[in-house]
Amino acid sequence: MDIDALAGYEIDEFAHGGTTRTVLRTGSGPAVIVMAEMPGITPRVADFGRRVAAIGCTAVLPSLFGTPGRRATPGYILRSLAGGCVSREFTAFLRRRTSPVTDWLRALAAFEHGRCGGPGVGAVGMCFTGGFALGMMVDRRMLAPVLSQPSLPLPIGGRRRRSLGISNRDLEIVRERVRGDRGDDAGVCVLGLRFSEDSMAPAERFERLAEEFGDGFIGVEIDSSPGNEHRISKRAHSVLTDELVDEPGHPTRDALDAVLEHLRVGLLA
Repeated sequence: MDIDALAGYEIDEFAHGGTTRTVLRTGSGPAVIVMAEMPGITPRVADFGRRVAAIGCTAVLPSLFGTPGRRATPGYILRSLAGGCVSREFTAFLRRRTSPVTDWLRALAAFEHGRCGGPGVGAVGMCFTGGFALGMMVDRRMLAPVLSQPSLPLPIGGRRRRSLGISNRDLEIVRERVRGDRGDDAGVCVLGLRFSEDSMAPAERFERLAEEFGDGFIGVEIDSSPGNEHRISKRAHSVLTDELVDEPGHPTRDALDAVLEHLRVGLLA
């Protein structure tokens, strides 16, 4: 664990269902569960957590894989990805099943809501964890879900490209929450982010989200096509971390600002 890269975070553990994981926290206010992309909680993921804390929330980063604070390298990413694909906790290939790790994440969110207070919790998933915030919406505490480049199930074949990685039963509950049919005042809004040419988070998946949730889904798609104005690579993937250009007017900065505003509206308004 690279302590220097995690400056400002307290390090704790959370146990549920026989599984104990390291959890990092920084800030104060309503909890936002930040689920790192592969290979784990890198310095850039930690930086994003600090941005969440700066708006008046508690950023809660569970370590689902990898070593907290370790910098991403190609070999480290491949090893983490290989482990994630074969883990029973993550449904990398199944289409209509909620990943088992989501149950642990719901329990963490419930614990953090009790600890931090506020109207509820938020969640930001990235890449491998991108769709987990959707499954966490089964719990009414989830008020501000963000799906950044959701990549599960891995988009191999047309059906998986449209799949949301959630069971039919859970999807129906999420639909009701978005519509406001389960006691939520005006419905819960889902925010999604992707680059236009990102094959790991395919356009078909965002089309499906729009079909399922209508105006309750806000999809932010950043142009990464050849010749785009901001010279973003067509291989760009990580909207809030590796590809973030923290300059006013850049579309990735606009996406970051949209995420922070989504969290403010859901948890602090």
